Amino acid sequence: MRRTALATLTLATALLGTQPATAATGEGWEPAPSTPWDVAAGVRCDFPVHGEPVVDEVVRRVLSTHPDGSARRVAYKGDLVVRVTNTETGAAHDADASGSALVEYRPDGSQLWAVHGPVFVGVGKDQGTLPRGLYIVDGVYTMEISATGYKAVHLVRGSADDLCARID
Repeated sequence: MRRTALATLTLATALLGTQPATAATGEGWEPAPSTPWDVAAGVRCDFPVHGEPVVDEVVRRVLSTHPDGSARRVAYKGDLVVRVTNTETGAAHDADASGSALVEYRPDGSQLWAVHGPVFVGVGKDQGTLPRGLYIVDGVYTMEISATGYKAVHLVRGSADDLCARID
């Protein structure tokens, strides 16, 4: 456990860097609600999928901004459970995605995530280090999302739960 905590602290420090005290404390936490979504057959799973939050208490805190005022580094935390449903069969699974993350939004549209705990990750065909699918990635890890949407997940310690298999 101590090693996991150290890895999380190292990831957070790498993302946050050195910020002025006012940027590090921010204005406070604000709701960051998730919206329902649908993906067609073959995009993530072999069948069409609907996702909808059944518990959504996620909040975010902007830690720093770009010169234009847009968010640069943002912390996210809170309970999130997403019901993932195979719309062909009605099979469903409630996926706990209640992890915490520090996200760096880059000017080119790419992102760097430092994550602790479970987070929902969708990957398209040939668009990530994980195969096409829907996953709950849990543990301590970073995820780089390129400007084109390629998702490179780098697990320090953790696992990826294949949600498509759970509702097939």
